[in-house]
Amino acid sequence: MGIQFSTGEQSELTFLTMGKKYKVLRLVLGDQLNIQHSWFKKSAPDTLHVLMEVKTETDYVWHHIQKACAFFAAMENFAELLNNKGFETIYLRLDDPKNKQNFSDNLNDLIDKLGIREFHYQLPDEYRLDQELSNFCKRLSIAYSVFDTEHFYTSRTELGDLFAGKKELLMESFYRAMRSKHHILLDDGQNPLGGKWNFDEANRKKLPKNHKPNPPLLFNNDVSKLYKRIRDAAIKTIGTIDPKHLLWPINREQSLKLLRYFCENCLPLFGTFQDAMHTSEWSLYHSRLSFSLNTKLISPVEVVNAAVKYWKENRKSIAMNQIEGFIRQILGWREYMRGIYWMKMPTFEKMNFFEHDRKLPKWYWTGETDMNCLKHSINQSLEYAYAHHIQRLMITGNFALLAGINPDEVDFWYLGIYIDAIQWVEITNTRGMSQYADGGIIGSKPYTATANYIHKMSNYCDSCKYERTEKTGEDSCPFNSLYWDFHDRNRTKLGKNHRLSMVYRIWDKMDPDLRSEVLRRADFVLKNLNDL
Repeated sequence: MGIQFSTGEQSELTFLTMGKKYKVLRLVLGDQLNIQHSWFKKSAPDTLHVLMEVKTETDYVWHHIQKACAFFAAMENFAELLNNKGFETIYLRLDDPKNKQNFSDNLNDLIDKLGIREFHYQLPDEYRLDQELSNFCKRLSIAYSVFDTEHFYTSRTELGDLFAGKKELLMESFYRAMRSKHHILLDDGQNPLGGKWNFDEANRKKLPKNHKPNPPLLFNNDVSKLYKRIRDAAIKTIGTIDPKHLLWPINREQSLKLLRYFCENCLPLFGTFQDAMHTSEWSLYHSRLSFSLNTKLISPVEVVNAAVKYWKENRKSIAMNQIEGFIRQILGWREYMRGIYWMKMPTFEKMNFFEHDRKLPKWYWTGETDMNCLKHSINQSLEYAYAHHIQRLMITGNFALLAGINPDEVDFWYLGIYIDAIQWVEITNTRGMSQYADGGIIGSKPYTATANYIHKMSNYCDSCKYERTEKTGEDSCPFNSLYWDFHDRNRTKLGKNHRLSMVYRIWDKMDPDLRSEVLRRADFVLKNLNDL
């Protein structure tokens, strides 16, 4: 049969397949583009694979336009790949007049019109889709089967099983267990290479003056047709794009090329500068593989194995902290966040430990603020659909936490603006790690900081309107007064946290008049968030 791309322009090529009947229908979601899955070991003429562009996926948040285009481009490429390998495939486009714009109704239509006798799908990574497809199958009058995605190191329940009966869900404990289980960076099958499990203390360096990182590897993918399709459908998006030059990888070949580039050009200094921020560098030594990983174009096993192999071949020039820091991100943090997600959903997405209720400042959508760190981080996000973990945690996330922004608002922004944002990894990092809305499930204390930390890790403060050393006055950095105000107003909930004892001792020793002045400055900032 060959692949059918349904379009509004060619109505005869809708998602009907020339009257052909199939026994099995398999749904492939936009983040399940794994050609190494067991589904694709051998083609079968009676099995039809379907990929869909639907508005239920484009409209639940305001996605970055690069994110929307990248997902659709990757999906189209994957459908073509399946077709080239002999798999019966259909691709339902956003503009198809028979597209009912949600998975369930489209699937019902296909099942009815094609004489389908069995439905297959892979476990979704998002809770809402897991519920939708589970409920869909309960209503089916035909047989159905559910398959693992064959992507992650861990199962959905593995983290919960590991911590059964324990009070704390320590990432470090999970990370060590994963290293041991999968025999990664061990010297004798038990002990960590280098004598330590964690080299994070060596990974907190500011980018030196005149230091120039290697330029990022960018792609030039023409997504003009996809861009037009999204615009014609009046999909609400954010950010900017050059539709003739999408810089993100949209197929497996490009993803593997980016992985190789990272190992050869970025891994040698990844750990050292993984927390650094700079106004002239948006990519630094980061891999930017998260979109490829989260769409399953490549697997975490491939990424870890490739990085470890390259490190072993170049151990004389790549220090232990570089490879360990990277492995901790993939094998540790990524798998840990997924485990927390499936352990705590759906209650996790409603948690609001501090009962924060303020609206997100308008400049989060425009970058138009005089705070240089936020202006730069947000504009970078709008331009590239990307910011690295410290920009997300300690700049945009830190400010939202100190300002008492409703976690729902923060989630909505983060889930839309970043190329790699899918709820299972976004909400755990945002509502949990960044906003402490979970009350300490993920972090042992809130991740808050004053301008001192921002200056320590970046050059953002150098050209800012606000004075990083001042706590009070109209030119004082808003982070400083908000930091103390946050801890003061939340003392009932945080006062007994042993990791914050020093913070409260410093606050209590501060001159009473200065404390009052700091709180007045914070009150002014909170009342004028949109004007900062």
